[in-house]
Amino acid sequence: MEKKTVDNLIEWIRDYVKKYANGVVIGMSGGKDSFVVAKLCALALGKENVFGLILPNGEMPDKSDAVVSCEYLGIPYKIVNINKAYDYIIDEVKYKLPAEKQLSDVTTINTAPRLRMTTFYAFAGSLNYLVANTSNLSEAMVGYTTKWGDNVGDFAPIANFTKTEVCEIGLMLGLPEELVNKKPSDGLSGKTDEEKLGFSYAELDDYIRNGKKGPNFETIERKHRIASHKINPITKFDNKATNHFYVEK
Repeated sequence: MEKKTVDNLIEWIRDYVKKYANGVVIGMSGGKDSFVVAKLCALALGKENVFGLILPNGEMPDKSDAVVSCEYLGIPYKIVNINKAYDYIIDEVKYKLPAEKQLSDVTTINTAPRLRMTTFYAFAGSLNYLVANTSNLSEAMVGYTTKWGDNVGDFAPIANFTKTEVCEIGLMLGLPEELVNKKPSDGLSGKTDEEKLGFSYAELDDYIRNGKKGPNFETIERKHRIASHKINPITKFDNKATNHFYVEK
């Protein structure tokens, strides 16, 4: 990772955010992605203009690391527990589903990230801030993200960097190695990312950057294929006849 790339990234954040807002809201999970994005934004905008939100759903295994990350960076932050809203929605959906249907495990897990995004925007809209997306290229490649949850935001500083490269950026910025290199997890399922995926980020990143087909190549390809609806922009019907603002390209 070249220093010039990181410098350009910081400048890009500064230029983009200042077009639209006074600062940014970032969901601080206790993981490396949010830590690195928060540091980049603090360098670009000033730490006082970066607002961290820690949103446990009841218990949060990485809560202490999320707090440490915010305090290390010196950014203002708040802890908001989303558990009451989560429980209410889950109970309502369970009760009102057709009798022959059950709430799936995937739906249960994905509800929390979507509620978190709602909370990020509640704060961002009130502060006149933008929401910083903290997803990376590796996760997006195989669809390891929640649609309309952690895969959205107003701008995405590390979306074109692999998990390995995010670690490199973090170390280049001088962030503590124990937090940058900790095993990533979603904080929801009780498993590490790599346990859930069935392959390592090292293998995935080697395939993304070098095209190397490791032992789990077919699994990676399959996950990428079925993740297209998460990666691509929302599909729209192109009704040119009734769109007065449509411009032929």
